[in-house]
Amino acid sequence: MKTPSRRRSPRSGTTLEEESAEGSPPGRKATGPQPLPARAPSPALFARSAGAPATSAFGRVGTDGVVFVKTADGEREVGSYPGVSNADALAYFGRKYDELAASLHLLQQRVTHTEMPAKEAADAVSKLRAQVVEARVVGDLAALERQLDEIDAAIVVRREADAAARAAAKIVATTQREALVAEAEQISGQPEHKIQWKASGARMRELLDAWKTPQRSGPRLDKDVEAGLWQRFSVARNSFDKARRTHFAALDSAHDEARTIKERLVAEAERLATSRDWMSTAGAFKHLMDDWRAAGRAGRAEDDALWQRFKAAQDTFFTAKDAIVQAEEEGYRANLAVKDALLVEAEAILPVTDLEKAKAALRVIQDKWDKAGKVPRADMERTEKAMRRVEQAVRDAEDRRWSASNPEAAARASSLVEQLEKAVASLEKDLANAQASGNAKKVAEAEAALTARRQWLDQARSGLAEFGGR
Repeated sequence: MKTPSRRRSPRSGTTLEEESAEGSPPGRKATGPQPLPARAPSPALFARSAGAPATSAFGRVGTDGVVFVKTADGEREVGSYPGVSNADALAYFGRKYDELAASLHLLQQRVTHTEMPAKEAADAVSKLRAQVVEARVVGDLAALERQLDEIDAAIVVRREADAAARAAAKIVATTQREALVAEAEQISGQPEHKIQWKASGARMRELLDAWKTPQRSGPRLDKDVEAGLWQRFSVARNSFDKARRTHFAALDSAHDEARTIKERLVAEAERLATSRDWMSTAGAFKHLMDDWRAAGRAGRAEDDALWQRFKAAQDTFFTAKDAIVQAEEEGYRANLAVKDALLVEAEAILPVTDLEKAKAALRVIQDKWDKAGKVPRADMERTEKAMRRVEQAVRDAEDRRWSASNPEAAARASSLVEQLEKAVASLEKDLANAQASGNAKKVAEAEAALTARRQWLDQARSGLAEFGGR
């Protein structure tokens, strides 16, 4: 056996160590310098088909120890393995073939059974095809070429499927973008008085985020389509932002104006807080309150602070006023006792039987009533209504006496009595005739008519009596 040396192969141009770097053939103990330690075999090595042809069918070892692989174009030198038998040299380069075949098999599995991108697969095929052309292996290189062609065909199918998926994803993405644009346009197109600015502003920001997300990770839209949609989206956002700025600028202006007005109202309220002109100041506070409501809002924090000052001034005045009024109310209770006694006297006049005596008594009571003074507020309406009832009863009695002295009214009353008396007499005759004829229906009709006329006659006679008649 020849001892391996660091000579270069006359044909391959590689050193012995480079050619034998993958390990020594089994069963041979090399002498002299040893080949480089073998790398752990790739798991792909075990993917070799059990039915693969013997490597000797695809290569040979020349008399000078150079190993050749057989190709469709002839033989190609792949290297040499000095110091081993020809069979071991062929076996070594056969294992190299197996590893290359395993790489192709793994790639084919990834292309056909995983989501490997078509471009990545095509790049891998290109690299493997270049390796196959220059591979320093012994095996069926034509089979590897055919397998690479099969992988290329699978990549074409994958590309078509990927293209279809991209097209479908593009349609979905376009629809989603159109929905975002439509919603943005709907928000910006609302009448200003109906816009809920906080919620709408938050939704606009969400729509913008929803637009950006697919731009970073989603399918790309056609440039002109995306540009058109973005233009619409931008117009809607800008329109909304402009309206929002205008709205809040106007709101700030209104708040400033309201604040100025309310500061003036607060200052006036604080000036009036110590006033003791109860009636006019109470009215002034009412007007200030009306102006406060009409001024509008001045911003939550400022409005609350101003209102606390306004209410404090208002409470100061009305607390003092209520204390005075309460003291006065206590003083009015004596007046109430006087007026209650006068009401008893006034109600004793009723019913009016002697008008002149009633009028004279009422005048005396009215003079005392006016001198009695005010009563507590809670009793004012009750006492005044009671006195007005007595006064009205006396006026009614006076009106009746005047009506009784009216000759024209007395004549009309007398004429009405005479007419009704004649009507009653006539109906009495009709009733007698109906009873004589035995006609029950006519009897009933005559009785009903007679009853009604007699009632009218009684009322007319009462009215005539008021005029001093019968």
